[in-house]
Amino acid sequence: MLWSSKIPPHHGPLYTKQLTFHRYWGKRDPKLNLPTNSSISVTLSQSDLRTHTTAAASSTFPSADSLLLNSSPQDVTGARTQACFRELRALRAALEESDSSLPKLSQLPLRIVSENNFPTAAGLASSAAGFAALVRAIANLYELPSSPTDLSRIARQGSGSACRSLFGGYVAWQMGEKEDGSDSLAVQVAPASHWPTIRALILVVSAEKKGVSSTSGMQITVSTSSLFPHRAKVVVPKHMELMTKAILDKDFQTFAEVTMKDSNSFHSTCADTYPPIFYMNDVSKAAIRVVEGINAKAGKLVAAYTFDAGPNAVIYYEEENTAAVAGAVKSFLGGVDGWQSKDIPAGSPDGLDERAVQVLRDGVARVILTQVGDDPVRTQESLIGEDGEPVKK
Repeated sequence: MLWSSKIPPHHGPLYTKQLTFHRYWGKRDPKLNLPTNSSISVTLSQSDLRTHTTAAASSTFPSADSLLLNSSPQDVTGARTQACFRELRALRAALEESDSSLPKLSQLPLRIVSENNFPTAAGLASSAAGFAALVRAIANLYELPSSPTDLSRIARQGSGSACRSLFGGYVAWQMGEKEDGSDSLAVQVAPASHWPTIRALILVVSAEKKGVSSTSGMQITVSTSSLFPHRAKVVVPKHMELMTKAILDKDFQTFAEVTMKDSNSFHSTCADTYPPIFYMNDVSKAAIRVVEGINAKAGKLVAAYTFDAGPNAVIYYEEENTAAVAGAVKSFLGGVDGWQSKDIPAGSPDGLDERAVQVLRDGVARVILTQVGDDPVRTQESLIGEDGEPVKK
């Protein structure tokens, strides 16, 4: 992480993205990003999906803070980004006030450079990973003693789901009850080492930006869906209880059932929104049919589909069922990009819905193979050079 042009570089953190088993949808306070329900997610392996962010502060930088994402300048004047900057600067200022020997980093402009390797704004939790990495990188730059749970309160203000991305493994976002949001934070349900055999196959249907953003979609759903109150008050709390126990017990049958039911419930509220919101498309629905066929062949639940606010299918399975799940999908999608990164044994498409298989052949652009991942780590590769400029690659 580069503190200033006169201080040796310190290297930024590498962050995994996270995907929800059951998601938060709806805000009781949009300004503070306070959710109407709790949620649980899995953090995926940083060797496959990652956001890499470096933060620097220097008096030699232009007076305004800046952010470069995948070599493209980003607007940082929005309320959500400014809330993160403000909270982090306040914590650093408190340290500087208590120790006069500390450099006054809180008073210097920030330069942030970030790169990710997955589609942005396409329903793959890119904003969550991005804000988590931004908050952690600045916290490291400022040498804040804050725990991941403490920082989750700040990351939440940038992107709600970002609070969960500060942890590895299986993570819960507790909705909280206080109006100031002080108890709306993330905690780790279990580390990746507790249940390391969970795998994920992501079918990337579209890398295009979503037609309806998550923020806008949530607001419309909360105000117009008659199904939403029941989901928030009854369905989600029950799913939270079942999913937490399934993770702790490493019970894939319950894990799979709740994952799929909660995905269905979420998209039902989107369809019940007025006007309706359809994040899933025909390719998404074909993925569901294929998962159902794989489970029918196995005679039990060996695969679980889930969809966030986008058309991309995420299929969870255990390592021992790689051939039955990922192998079966590879048998008819082996020609798309993504399989090269993993050694996937051959499977069979026999017994699967032929029409659904064809729809996937025509509609899946690439696949991503990954697994549950550990906590975010600090990498030795800085994206900002000794001269304070972005490193050219």
